[in-house]
Amino acid sequence: MIQFRTGNGGVVDPIWAWSLGLLAVLFGVAGSAPPEVRMLVALMGGVWGMRLGTHLWMRMAGKPEDFRYAKLRLDWDRNANRNLFFFYQFQNLFTLVLAASAFAAASYRPDSVPMGLMVVAVLIWFVAVVGEGVADAQMDRFRSDPANGGQVCRTGLWRYSRHPNYFFECVHWLAYVPLAWGAPWGWTALIAPLVMAFLLTRLSGMPLLEAEMAKRKAGFAEYMRTTSPLIPWFPKKS
Repeated sequence: MIQFRTGNGGVVDPIWAWSLGLLAVLFGVAGSAPPEVRMLVALMGGVWGMRLGTHLWMRMAGKPEDFRYAKLRLDWDRNANRNLFFFYQFQNLFTLVLAASAFAAASYRPDSVPMGLMVVAVLIWFVAVVGEGVADAQMDRFRSDPANGGQVCRTGLWRYSRHPNYFFECVHWLAYVPLAWGAPWGWTALIAPLVMAFLLTRLSGMPLLEAEMAKRKAGFAEYMRTTSPLIPWFPKKS
């Protein structure tokens, strides 16, 4: 309904993040695991979803429609609103897979998690959320400087990875694996990071974005040649 009223298909991105954060809270509340485990699931997923959703909303609000959705709208023409509705439902399938994989095994485990594994989970989560936040802030700062118009961001984390925000997003979903370790069906927690890595590197993330950036920015081909695609690493020499 928001998309229908605003004509901006990108509203699904922040709502997607908020929805996953809310699902983490719901799993934490409704689960049967000991309170400390459910509290970690709710806090980790909820804070992550709130930060990312708010960032995406602020980046989208009052701006032109993201090129991905603008292209879909152009291709679909008169059927755009109908097709976007079903496209959103398709995205919901991935939302449910991610939520069930990451949150269910931990929230419904019959026993608690060893303290060492809880510490590992929190450390992974902290590194991921802080890293993604830093990458987003660095890109926002770069874009806000008019002198950088048409240029490729090579500062901060973006010097070592073409998509450091995507890297830390994938790392975030690994944080729930220690909480599910040893639980019945605990192996299902591995599905979430694998699905997220597939989405970002093969489906809707890097391929579409890099194809567009190669058209818009003159130095992007060189940036691709010298900079790691996902995992931060030292750049190659030009």
